Amino acid sequence: MVEISTGAGLAIMGAGMALAGGAIGTGLAQSAIGGAIMGVLAERPEDAGKMLIWLVIPETLVIFGFVIAMLAIMKVG
Repeated sequence: MVEISTGAGLAIMGAGMALAGGAIGTGLAQSAIGGAIMGVLAERPEDAGKMLIWLVIPETLVIFGFVIAMLAIMKVG
């Protein structure tokens, strides 16, 4: 059995919370944006490229959460 210090355990929990928070935030944002985009595309299909950008922007939350999680994990060792 491997002994983990309290600080390392908290860092690992923080990494998980950073990733989970980013994923949940992205899911909530994309659910609202996706419905709005479908309404716009029904009226103006030529704006599909612009709408794709609006759908992809919330994905940066998951990327930021992943980067923070990796930094926390690498700090632990």
